[in-house]
Amino acid sequence: MNTKAQESVSGEVSGIMLAFADRTGLSSSRHPPRRYLWTDAHAVCNFLSLYRRTGSEEYRQLAVMLIDQVHNDLGKHRNDDARSGWLSGLGDKEGSQHPTAGGLRIGKQLPERGPDDVFDERLEWDRDGQYYHYLTKWMHALCRAGTVCNEPVYIRWAMELAAAAHAGFAVRSPPDGRMRFVWKMSIDLTTPLVPSSSLHDSLDGYLTYIEIAHCASRLAASGPRTGLGKEILDAAGMIRGRRWYSSDPLGIGGLLFDACRTLQLLAAGQIGHPALATTLLQDASESLLDYRRQANLGQAAKFRLAFRELGLSTGLHALSKMRAVLSNRSDPLAGALRDDLAALGDYEPMAGIITGFWRDSVNQQADSWREHEDINSVMLATSLLPGEFLEV
Repeated sequence: MNTKAQESVSGEVSGIMLAFADRTGLSSSRHPPRRYLWTDAHAVCNFLSLYRRTGSEEYRQLAVMLIDQVHNDLGKHRNDDARSGWLSGLGDKEGSQHPTAGGLRIGKQLPERGPDDVFDERLEWDRDGQYYHYLTKWMHALCRAGTVCNEPVYIRWAMELAAAAHAGFAVRSPPDGRMRFVWKMSIDLTTPLVPSSSLHDSLDGYLTYIEIAHCASRLAASGPRTGLGKEILDAAGMIRGRRWYSSDPLGIGGLLFDACRTLQLLAAGQIGHPALATTLLQDASESLLDYRRQANLGQAAKFRLAFRELGLSTGLHALSKMRAVLSNRSDPLAGALRDDLAALGDYEPMAGIITGFWRDSVNQQADSWREHEDINSVMLATSLLPGEFLEV
């Protein structure tokens, strides 16, 4: 991409992200703060990407402000809850120093399901609580902020969040006692609200814990030492022998994102079983083949969910990042992985098709876009400028 094209993309992403900051009460007092953990994790990475691309201090400051606002909102009990203060139960001063020690709420509109409420699968999607896969995305965002801003405290907060999440979500299942992560926990991390498991949570957890440990070691002179040895071992046991095929575009994008992190961590000497990278790329290839056969990208906007497709688009952008990681390696594994990446190259144009569709102002008039404007717009920005999101 030439300089003029880069400037054009940066300008478009800047417009998206500044509008998001205003609309959700981050940069303007005209709107009350409206925080949602998944969206905000991507937004932090987007602001950092803009900061890296332009050098403008405004974007770094917005990333810092967003982290603080998320912690002061989603790290505390809801205003409509009988409980108050930090989720960790720490006092105000100590809690502000360890804002992630009790986890972070999702940010859903409705309060979490109470002990006397009947389970309603549809309603549960709108109820608050904690999601493990949202927490891992926030850990990743904190790692990026710690690295870009050279602030070890963000890595410590990521580590404390990892410890809290693992303690709350990891359970042993009969009959073999194998560990897994439950899908959704209560706000105080004491009660499973959805006890089933998400397909990729254990993979996300394993890689995110290693990413945190890697970031901590790089900032060790002035920051935290890793304390996630047990968590890494537990998660390694969860992923052993697993396969990762997904029929969901967001899931496939997440699989490519995890493959990208795996290659970077392998290159840094942080992962001991390189076969994981091969498995992830092969499963991504099978998933993409089936997804393309479904021809979902030919449907009208009203039948599609932009943020799920844009997650796939972002993952497809990771292919070029992975090729770059392997470019200077000549070992047999690197050669095999380059072959796997070459097989995925046929799917790369899908990224441009997806982003082109959702950049169209006509398609953004669809209810499917407008009803989820915050997450859709932020995910579009991530797909257009994925640099920091894809970095380890």
